[in-house]
Amino acid sequence: MTGWIPYSSFFRNVDTMVHELGHAVATLVLSGQVLYIELYSNHAGVTYSYIEQGWKTIPLGLAGYVTASLFAVFLFNCYRKGKLGLGFVAMSLLAVLSLAFFVNNTFGVLWLIGFIVVNGIAMFVPFPFLRKFYYLLVSFICLEESVMGPINLIYMSVIDPSRAGDASGLSRSTGLPAMLWAIVFLIFSLLCARKAIADFMAVNRARKTPAPRWESQV
Repeated sequence: MTGWIPYSSFFRNVDTMVHELGHAVATLVLSGQVLYIELYSNHAGVTYSYIEQGWKTIPLGLAGYVTASLFAVFLFNCYRKGKLGLGFVAMSLLAVLSLAFFVNNTFGVLWLIGFIVVNGIAMFVPFPFLRKFYYLLVSFICLEESVMGPINLIYMSVIDPSRAGDASGLSRSTGLPAMLWAIVFLIFSLLCARKAIADFMAVNRARKTPAPRWESQV
């Protein structure tokens, strides 16, 4: 349903940004070297890096989808706790870090600048309902993309296993089928989605629950 909202396509690269940052951070943690990240208008992205062959390629391959799913959970957890400001700051900070250190292609740079500006305006707009609408729109798009990504991997692993993204890379590193890795990503994303939706529903239930009535008897 988010696809029916005008300009919602612009925000789908938030998930891509977080996904590629996950790969970049994993590379640095594993003592590798990040060259650069590219973000594309079709919501795809790629991280170019150097890292030793061997076991390190496994956590590197897992990092993208895992990070994207956990970030969606983080956004909804902030919503449940009433800390939208923290979620806004996290989104802006990740975009600034991406712009400053990693992304260098034209579309990626322009998109990051635009997102930082739009996110900053939404953060300080003097209408709470607009801030909430914007925040939930971005959060649900991130959640949707974090689940649809693995579903697309499963499809690609059937059509052409060599083009199934991170699942293909993990298959080359481990010898296990790309389909298996795609299913692992999907299961993890669904568990995270369950937690995210639970946080969202908890807020709605809390609003519908009547305040307790206190009665005293003498």
